[in-house]
Amino acid sequence: MAQHMTQESHSVRTRLLEALTEGVFADAQRLPAESELAAQLGISRTQLRDSLATLEREGFITRRQGIGTVINRHVLSVANRMDIEVEFMDMVRQSGKTPGVAFVRTEMTACEAHAAGCLKIEQGEMILKVSRLVTADGAPAVYCEDHVPYGLIKRPILGANFNRPIFDFLREFCETEPFMDLTDVHPSAADASLAALFRVSQGTPLLFLDEVDYDIEGKPILYSAQYYIEGGVSHTVMRKKL
Repeated sequence: MAQHMTQESHSVRTRLLEALTEGVFADAQRLPAESELAAQLGISRTQLRDSLATLEREGFITRRQGIGTVINRHVLSVANRMDIEVEFMDMVRQSGKTPGVAFVRTEMTACEAHAAGCLKIEQGEMILKVSRLVTADGAPAVYCEDHVPYGLIKRPILGANFNRPIFDFLREFCETEPFMDLTDVHPSAADASLAALFRVSQGTPLLFLDEVDYDIEGKPILYSAQYYIEGGVSHTVMRKKL
């Protein structure tokens, strides 16, 4: 039931965002009253409030008593938000480029020390490692290595489609999904292997995202090492003042 409600809320949020960016409210400065908006969308006011609360946390709208719901056009115009989880292919599209996948490689392997520490498992335990190189307009843009503990996998993975996002694999084969992630952001320099993947000189600056995804109970279920080349996709972080 909880998962269904999460998907339902996500659907309402998506519909609202589409209405704000390219739909009926694309030229509006404020949203109508909740009762009117819920009727237009054909949903309950409870569903609407949940999604409005999410959009407000994300900065797309601001609700003020006596003023109403203000649409933050300056936030909506941002192509990619680093503080909001977006799939790689959508990230490239939102940057105005055509996405592609140069390769996807999978292997069962022993977990290295850093990934093991992030996943709270023993070094050397078996993991599923999925490596992919995402392109933007045909040029390498993002290289990602996802690490899933073997013990999480609940059924044979023969036939799994790893061209799809890793989150789809977690839902289908591990019967779990991320609730949140914590990501450290670092500058990095391309070593020989990364330089070859990105087709750049060794030492070229890269953006490195060191990400751990947790389920709703706070258990780490995915470690992801992500490398971005300058010019591949855009990144913006929204920070609210407390």
